[in-house]
Amino acid sequence: MKILETLGKKIAPKISIGVLGSGSWATALVKILTDSKMHVNWYVREPEQAQKIKATSKNPNYLTTVKFRPKRITVSSNINEVVSRSEWLVLAIPSAYLGNELKLLTQPIKNKIIVSGVKGILPESQLITGEHLHQHFDLPWDNFIVIGGPSHAEEIALERLSYLTLASKNETNALLLKSMTNTKYLQVKVSQDVLGIEYAATLKNIYALSAGIAHGLNYGDNFQSVLLSNSIREMNRFVKKVSNSKRNINQSAYLGDLLVTAYSLFSRNRRFGSMIGRGYTIKGAQMEMNMVAEGYHATEPVYNLNKSIGNNSPIIDTVYGILFLNKSPKKSFQKLSKKLT
Repeated sequence: MKILETLGKKIAPKISIGVLGSGSWATALVKILTDSKMHVNWYVREPEQAQKIKATSKNPNYLTTVKFRPKRITVSSNINEVVSRSEWLVLAIPSAYLGNELKLLTQPIKNKIIVSGVKGILPESQLITGEHLHQHFDLPWDNFIVIGGPSHAEEIALERLSYLTLASKNETNALLLKSMTNTKYLQVKVSQDVLGIEYAATLKNIYALSAGIAHGLNYGDNFQSVLLSNSIREMNRFVKKVSNSKRNINQSAYLGDLLVTAYSLFSRNRRFGSMIGRGYTIKGAQMEMNMVAEGYHATEPVYNLNKSIGNNSPIIDTVYGILFLNKSPKKSFQKLSKKLT
């Protein structure tokens, strides 16, 4: 392990790496990599936003206090230009839009190392990112790494101590990425539970949305604690069904990520759920937030997958009923409260 980590520190600065995405999480990941003295090829879809980043070394739309060193970033609105320059690619585009961006590629990516910072399911394939890339882009699992939390982009921007888990079947690649994220405000662990961590990162957004609905309905901390203790057990049942690997569900990549997403004021999924609990329509909540709540887009495919694998999931079922069957949040949570233990 120590030999690999030492090797990683020597090789990492020579690796060409690209980040695809221009939102909060993408901006935070660019900050981490450049603070670790990496040069980043950065794909920013909107030309005007890209030009402003070039001119000011700041993202004008997200994490606006973060200032980059100009010599450590090369910004482009051409995805193929960024991909062609990069041996490694970090995906930080919301799952709802990732598929359309990947369709713009004119070259294969199966020989590159792909790092996913995506926390959701692609609507086109109904698959998490790793499975989508494996099935539709012939990406070997050894070439894939998923980033798990708990870590909010806003706290990365503030350089508050944060934690990441890097999951890959290829330990060497995971340790190389760890060396590329060597900053004073970040602690990084390595895992081999690729599917478990990626599904957990998707599920926690739905549970955070449920916590937000409860908050919007004026349920208190007592109820929230019971809701989340049931959520982690429900998550454990789910990930065991889809990937029966050895894991400790109480570790930070699972329980920790769930807790921060459900409780933090930075959590857009909690905020979205709170609006729904207070009586907003889905469209109204989306318009007011002007940001993507991954839990909304994940709920329907996760609900369908739950049914197909025969998993008991009263919390996900409740959220699905509210969001997609127009059920009353108040009545739905009254029924749910009787099922929690």
